[in-house]
Amino acid sequence: MTNTLITGANRSLGLETARRLIEAGHTVYAGMRDPAAGEAVRELGARVLQLDVTDQDSVDAAMRDIPALDVLINNAGVLGHSFTVDDLDATAMQTVLDTNVVGIVRVTQAALSLLRESTHPVVVNVASGVGWPRFLLGEGRDERPVLSVPYAASKAAVVALTVQYAKNLPTFRVNASDPGYTATDFNGHSGHQTVTEGTDATVALAMVAPDGPTGEFHDRTGRIAY
Repeated sequence: MTNTLITGANRSLGLETARRLIEAGHTVYAGMRDPAAGEAVRELGARVLQLDVTDQDSVDAAMRDIPALDVLINNAGVLGHSFTVDDLDATAMQTVLDTNVVGIVRVTQAALSLLRESTHPVVVNVASGVGWPRFLLGEGRDERPVLSVPYAASKAAVVALTVQYAKNLPTFRVNASDPGYTATDFNGHSGHQTVTEGTDATVALAMVAPDGPTGEFHDRTGRIAY
């Protein structure tokens, strides 16, 4: 039995990831700030946990409720409220980084002792092509029109921290996924991909083999070259 923790699992990409991994036979622990919002994932068979990635006490309490852990999916994230430099300030930047970057560190560090007991520990960090300079500058790319500084910077940091965790934890498989432009609450459901397509990379990386890739960034078509 594979025990999997997904943060931000109550809706959109997190909910679909939970559905697919439960279907694949995983026991899923669905972390979310408000367990009352977890009805949909609870109906799928997930075990709902109160878990706020910005609150260390909440993270630690959630870990105490998980008896064993094989896969950690750091999915929780926020878009923030700054979309150009004209509405950008330090508080806007800090808020996004605290959830999207520091939140991953809080959860991953708290989960390490459980993951180290697994015979095949896996970590998947949900990043974004919006954090990839080549995509932000690429003609015709979905990411090019994005002007937001905090979200892009946070997702670039997620890719970097993924590489560094992979180097530090050679017996783990640690990778980052790019969902692509997916119809979710984040973008008012304007994305051209379904949530199933948007979770393809995350689900594939969650089920990576013990000798599979680590320290890589993948979208639904495979590895994104650095």
